[in-house]
Amino acid sequence: MAGHSKWANIQHRKGRQDEKRQRIWTRVVREIMVAARTGGGDVSANPRLRLAIEKAKAANMPADTIKRNVDKATGNLEGVSYEEIRYEGYGIGGAAIMVDTMTDNRVRTVAEMRHALSKHGGNLGTEGSVAFQFKHCGQLIFAPGTDEDQLMTAALESGADDVITHGDGAIEVLTAYTAFETVKNALEAAGLVAEVAEVTMRPENSVTLTGEDAAKMQKLLDVLEDLDDVQNVFHNAEFED
Repeated sequence: MAGHSKWANIQHRKGRQDEKRQRIWTRVVREIMVAARTGGGDVSANPRLRLAIEKAKAANMPADTIKRNVDKATGNLEGVSYEEIRYEGYGIGGAAIMVDTMTDNRVRTVAEMRHALSKHGGNLGTEGSVAFQFKHCGQLIFAPGTDEDQLMTAALESGADDVITHGDGAIEVLTAYTAFETVKNALEAAGLVAEVAEVTMRPENSVTLTGEDAAKMQKLLDVLEDLDDVQNVFHNAEFED
């Protein structure tokens, strides 16, 4: 057993994402374009593109919009070229933050990142300053009440690295990032559908924040999430109820 607020934190994060759903298409389009540009437009041979298209479909993006952006990225249509840049820094209480961006203007992006962090109690770090506190992996999180024995058996048989049951009943399945799609498909075939399923940067340890510090940290994360060039914000803060 581990943790005491995993499910509450997951639901909180999902709620925040739902509030900003109108921005999801922009981020998904950028992910599709970078995935297609770096790995090619053949979905069967490009797992990153498959995941991006899955996100697009989940956000109700039309098939022709998806295809158009794949074509842009692979040179069949003229389009903007984005580059990926990761920023690292610290938030409230020394919480570690990593921000993945896709931008067509790195000067603008770093200026916005530095301003957002400094204005809201954080600071921008150097490359590698917090990355060692995170692990690149696949993560599937199941709601409290999921059959633990069934999930553990199916997960380990399909190649998962670990299954963690948290104190609040949420169950977390961890995979190598290269095995994520295989494990996810196997679990879904067994009737086990995760509430959260993603390739992510998972913190190796957490910083618990309460009261005013928690509110300040959430404000900082919201500001970062709202920046146009930001794709994902990873952090190791846990918010107590």
